[in-house]
Amino acid sequence: MLVLVTYDVQTYTNGGKKRLRKVAKKCEEYGVRVQNSVFECIVDSTQLRQLEIALEEIIDPSVDSLRYYRLGNNHEAKVKHVGAKPAIKVDKPLIF
Repeated sequence: MLVLVTYDVQTYTNGGKKRLRKVAKKCEEYGVRVQNSVFECIVDSTQLRQLEIALEEIIDPSVDSLRYYRLGNNHEAKVKHVGAKPAIKVDKPLIF
């Protein structure tokens, strides 16, 4: 299933900047960055739960936030891209 992971990490402190880098690195293990704090991830339910647990251990929930959008397996009909940066098919091999 396609899951959109978005996050907002407070970066006023060095600790916040470190959390931001850790969140991005963890998301890169599961998907492709499509915007600054947005990743598209093709995962099954177990992988999604593992990602949720890992990210929730990294963030500070008093100042940071995570959002997960489950778009399912029929995601191509649900995603529309307009503008710069060509859309990436996250379920296909990435060859540049």
